[in-house]
Amino acid sequence: MRHQVWPSDEDLWSSIAAGDEAAFGRLFDRYSRPVYNHAFRLTGSWSTAEDVTQATFLVAWRRRHNARLVDGSALPWLLVVTTNAVRTEWRSGRRWLALLRRLPAERYADGDLADEVSARLDDERRMAEVLEVVRRLPPAEREAVALCLWSGVSYPDAAAVLGISEVAVRSRVSRARSRLARLMPDEIQEGKR
Repeated sequence: MRHQVWPSDEDLWSSIAAGDEAAFGRLFDRYSRPVYNHAFRLTGSWSTAEDVTQATFLVAWRRRHNARLVDGSALPWLLVVTTNAVRTEWRSGRRWLALLRRLPAERYADGDLADEVSARLDDERRMAEVLEVVRRLPPAEREAVALCLWSGVSYPDAAAVLGISEVAVRSRVSRARSRLARLMPDEIQEGKR
């Protein structure tokens, strides 16, 4: 059973489609945290998650006439937009790294990069370890894990957004759980407990 909020997402989206920026601000306030958390779970980086959240809501505003609400909620659609924004970020990152690799190496006057790496947040390190394992899953299973397990989207809502049956979503999540249990390094599983 869903908790009803006022105005509903359908009412807000109707106003947003008409160009109401204040309604879009309310939608942002309502869903920026879940979108940000979803982006962090996909990227393992707080700063990248912030960039992806901004990109998600920019796309949402630009595509406000094409939004697909699921059972009256905008969240599943926003999470799919977030997933696509992460993919775009990865592609951009790969192109950027390819460009940097063509440049001559610089010498670091203030020490080496190990000092900077050791200063990273512990949660980013652990999330990167988890992502390394999750990225071994087939794309369909990764998407099901991100939507249903990490972001708490219900199976029916995920099925509606992905355009597949609920049984298919449940199957993808089940297969992903089995694979992850085999692939997860012991230290990640111990940290998870």
